[in-house]
Amino acid sequence: MERLNKMVAEKPVVIFSKSSCCMSHTIKLLFRDFGVNSLVYELDEIPRSGDIEQALLRLGCNPSVPAVFIGGKFVGGANEIMSLHLQQSLKPMLKRAGALWV
Repeated sequence: MERLNKMVAEKPVVIFSKSSCCMSHTIKLLFRDFGVNSLVYELDEIPRSGDIEQALLRLGCNPSVPAVFIGGKFVGGANEIMSLHLQQSLKPMLKRAGALWV
């Protein structure tokens, strides 16, 4: 869990993904379209990522990817991010975290 905490503190938006996951791809595109410079960790390309994936599962992210952290806090997976977007709550959250300027 300590490794995960260090990783999510690196940028306002951190996304844990797998390169073959279509939902991860969709979430990454959503943030890119907003102009957010997310830090993306592809778990299938990181050595010894099993401990990170287990920590994500313990946080309640099932499946483990995509897992989105905004402002160092776990927000959720694809369903939660899309719900926030549809409720027009995602952009204000990104602004508060300093990830979005406009």
